[in-house]
Amino acid sequence: MPETPAPTPPADGRVRFADIAEAEATLAPLMEAIAAVGGQHCEVVLHDLSTGDLDHSVRVILNGHVSGRSVGGPSTNLGVEVLRDPTKDHDAFGYRGRTADGRELISSSVYYRDHDGKVIAALCINRDLSPLQDVMTALAALGPEATGASGAEPPHELVAPDVTSVLEDMISEAITATGKPPAAMTKADRIEVLRLLEDRGAFHIKRAAEKVSARLGVSRVTTYGYLDEVRRG
Repeated sequence: MPETPAPTPPADGRVRFADIAEAEATLAPLMEAIAAVGGQHCEVVLHDLSTGDLDHSVRVILNGHVSGRSVGGPSTNLGVEVLRDPTKDHDAFGYRGRTADGRELISSSVYYRDHDGKVIAALCINRDLSPLQDVMTALAALGPEATGASGAEPPHELVAPDVTSVLEDMISEAITATGKPPAAMTKADRIEVLRLLEDRGAFHIKRAAEKVSARLGVSRVTTYGYLDEVRRG
């Protein structure tokens, strides 16, 4: 009986999995190793992105107290952006994030695909920097006053225990980018808010149009009309 030929490795040389269950079986021991070395302030998460359900993507989580999430919890704004354009390489290392209660994180994310090239999983590591920052603040108080800025990059990921907080943060950033409060916005300003949110994949989140409408002070019909204009581009 002829041997079954080995599957052709992907052109990018990356590990791929048949499904999320295989990804979990392979990555779970690695997650345990990372959490053991990183300690209690190091959260390690495996997200299931195979179904597109960002409200309940957390499949495995260690040290979930860092973000307040548990199994069945949500993805972040970066997960939304991945689903918006799954063809890109979204792996990112050592970027800054923050929790819903304002603590700073340093994070890395690696995305995994199935044999058809579809993104099905994300392995994310979130290290809470607040204990280290507290120590540094205490040490600084013992010496001369520091001058100058730290130069740290601003956070660009919100890690929250519910997807509504993630969406609200994305809306706030889009509104801030226009430089005007909603009450003073023109139609062009509101369309720009919709464009920024569409670019970040915000409308993959359930009830996004309803939330955006409420924040901009317009009807959902108007919001959908603006969104159509953005998509016709």
